[in-house]
Amino acid sequence: MSRSITAPSRVSRSGSRLARLTAVGALTLALAGATGLLNASAAQAQTVSDGSLAFSGDAGDYISGGQSYSYSTASGDGLNVYASTDDTHIAVSVSGANGDWWSLDLAAPSGQALTPGDYTGATRYPFNSASEPGLSVDGNGRGCNTLTGSFSISDVTFGPNGYVEKLDATYEQHCEGGTAALRGEVHIANPAPPAALGLGVSVNPTGAASTLDGKAAIGGTVSCNQPVRVSVSGNVTQVAKQILIKGSYATTVACEPGTPTAWTATADPTGTTPFQKGDVEVNAKASATDPNYGQTVTANQTAVVSLSKDKPAS
Repeated sequence: MSRSITAPSRVSRSGSRLARLTAVGALTLALAGATGLLNASAAQAQTVSDGSLAFSGDAGDYISGGQSYSYSTASGDGLNVYASTDDTHIAVSVSGANGDWWSLDLAAPSGQALTPGDYTGATRYPFNSASEPGLSVDGNGRGCNTLTGSFSISDVTFGPNGYVEKLDATYEQHCEGGTAALRGEVHIANPAPPAALGLGVSVNPTGAASTLDGKAAIGGTVSCNQPVRVSVSGNVTQVAKQILIKGSYATTVACEPGTPTAWTATADPTGTTPFQKGDVEVNAKASATDPNYGQTVTANQTAVVSLSKDKPAS
């Protein structure tokens, strides 16, 4: 059962902690000028299947109020975790069964992935300098304006796209340059990460130039390791009689694992000259959203395609 003794007064929340974590990606871009740590693209927050977060504070510590707090998934408390896709930053949020809410941020100096070890000289995340680790413990309506501290990671395991499989760490934080400390620990054990989306695209070596409307009909296949909706788009380029002919195309297909899925599309020439019989260059870009990680995955292919004349049926 979650435990909170004489919790400090709370301010109302405008959204869930999970929403706050998924918004970190936007904050990452907005604060890029303030710190060198904010260069990774965003990943999705994930629900912790087995984990705990606890901390206590000295008398005079503003965040804890000198009290002790403990939360765990086994006690019915909600924990979510987020990591940047370059593994430099981990954020953990707690939604206590008793209504408490807290967040913990741990970040390595710029350009360094979080690994087991001691991180000293930490300052407030995300305003830490590029050479400093970042740390922040806040919640229940309280946060430090400035802080100093340290944290130690005994074990951490990442999966693809910011997935956190395991985290064991301790941390110590001092608000506003004070001597009073908040000390705590966090433990996360999640299942092995699901596979990242794999995507492929190909272009057929032959196509057709319509003698009716001048469009180029092309096609190919897409492949995937998970069921997804795939968008295929690109351009068709041809030089005929010293005239540059170009057109774009786009289509969407449902891809299923195991067997390549066919796609077809037509490119409408942008000028008045129709596509001709002969060779064209076709570039194809396939894109889909990874259903497990929310990231956009792309694949590209450029090929020379031989167009034949496509006469209308008589």
